Amino acid sequence: MSQVLGSDFSQTFQIEGLDVRGRLVRLGPELAKVIDAHGYPDSVSEMLAETLTLGAVLASALKYDGLFTLQIQSDGPISLLVADVTSAGAVRGYARFDAERLEQAAARESAPVPRLLGAGHLAFTVDQGPDMERYQGIAALDGATLAECAHHYFRHSEQLETAIFIAARVTGGDIRAGALMVQRMPHQHVPDEAEAEDGWRRTVAILASLKAAELLDFNLTPDQLLYRLYHEDGVRAFAPQPLVHQCRCSQGKVANTLKSFPRAEVVGDDGCARVVCEFCKAHYDFSPVQLDALYGGTE
Repeated sequence: MSQVLGSDFSQTFQIEGLDVRGRLVRLGPELAKVIDAHGYPDSVSEMLAETLTLGAVLASALKYDGLFTLQIQSDGPISLLVADVTSAGAVRGYARFDAERLEQAAARESAPVPRLLGAGHLAFTVDQGPDMERYQGIAALDGATLAECAHHYFRHSEQLETAIFIAARVTGGDIRAGALMVQRMPHQHVPDEAEAEDGWRRTVAILASLKAAELLDFNLTPDQLLYRLYHEDGVRAFAPQPLVHQCRCSQGKVANTLKSFPRAEVVGDDGCARVVCEFCKAHYDFSPVQLDALYGGTE
């Protein structure tokens, strides 16, 4: 497999001889485009990077044609984190936070989820268009890290044994993140239950040995990383899917959103309407003449 070092991708792999399927995600330059557009404090950027990476690795495990969204809402200094991933591999995200509460949280020593998010929930949504029923899963923020919160969801909602490792780095202009997820699939290759259980335990133990520095070392190719971890059982990697930062906002979509509100609520003192996309910070301005056409008059 040819792979550009440091590129942004999701990749499925199979541990040979075991009923274990895995996903590897790395985000670098495309993640930087998301982070750089906002200018968040490092703690917020790092949490957003982890959210985007978690969203990408979860989306890679699904068969869907549309949009996968991971949304985290909480009562902490960071009150909202949003990441979405299209089936074509376009990613985007943003965060909302309270600067004063964030500064106070920095002085406390505790795990990132309790310190920065507090109590709340994470929700996964798959939207495949108006003709398909939306799927949603919700779980409490029960864990010290986002990976632990995802474990809680799979353990109690999906009944699918899952282990996830996430790492992110956003300091000093070095912006990168990665995730590795393994899941125990229904028996296909290992009919013996004891043997299957032993294989799964070994898989999880090996994942637990992974270091953040290894996952974030983009000079270590995906093939090398997976071989280093699972060479004893054998690992087969499938073709990676590129991930790119791409916002779906447009003048037309913003116009349709404006139409859902009364004109008096969207205009300023000068009669113009100005909208900033929360995902990419693009600016959309609508003059009084454009608003007349949009609202069908001068109301």
